[in-house]
Amino acid sequence: MGDSHIWTAAPAAAERARSVLAAAWSCAVTADGGREELVGAHSVADDGRVLLHVPEDSALLAAAICAPRGEPSAVLEFADVAPVPVRGRIRARLWLAGWFAPEDGHLAFTPTRVVLRQSSGAVVVDLDEFATAAPDPLALAEARLLTHLADCHGDAVERLTRLVDADSLHGAVRVWPLAVDRHGLTLRIERARAHGDVRLPFHAPADDIARLTERMHVLLAQASAASCPRALQRQRTDGEG
Repeated sequence: MGDSHIWTAAPAAAERARSVLAAAWSCAVTADGGREELVGAHSVADDGRVLLHVPEDSALLAAAICAPRGEPSAVLEFADVAPVPVRGRIRARLWLAGWFAPEDGHLAFTPTRVVLRQSSGAVVVDLDEFATAAPDPLALAEARLLTHLADCHGDAVERLTRLVDADSLHGAVRVWPLAVDRHGLTLRIERARAHGDVRLPFHAPADDIARLTERMHVLLAQASAASCPRALQRQRTDGEG
């Protein structure tokens, strides 16, 4: 089947939130005045519930068992960390407020409020949209893809800056591939004492690695064409002469 014709140049808040949740390796849980840091201990159900796999001596498990109404409230916090060594590596934070209860050997957390904070600000995510949204199809591969791009294809990253407005590159000392999703690639422009992000949207969504490869080739071709407009003009003039 061909690419879908319905897409946007950036992920919706619910999709971005589900992507953060799917890719995060750790989370912080605050409940009953206590806080626990869990690593590699959560999974996500299709409806957006978070399944916490906690040790038997966890205070969270005790709180769930001893809660008067069996549904203690809690707040889960997830950080979206860039896989490349940029300044300010936390790209987004996700907070889920809700309640949890024991279920089949783990704690099932049901969110009642979802807040996503990115560089553009914080947004409250609609619960129905959050429950039905799917993570970006590249979310689990993103870290590997960006690390490979930064480590092995620095020349390609440099070439892509030809698609960036000159004002955004003023004072730049380093450019990193900061994020990629099916909608586009984001570059981090680092300056001596500041930084900024520039997004390069794909012409169509990349719902798998094969499509991503094609989309990147298109961006690189556009960058190559943008690098020599004067040469192209000279060739055109010579041909007409």
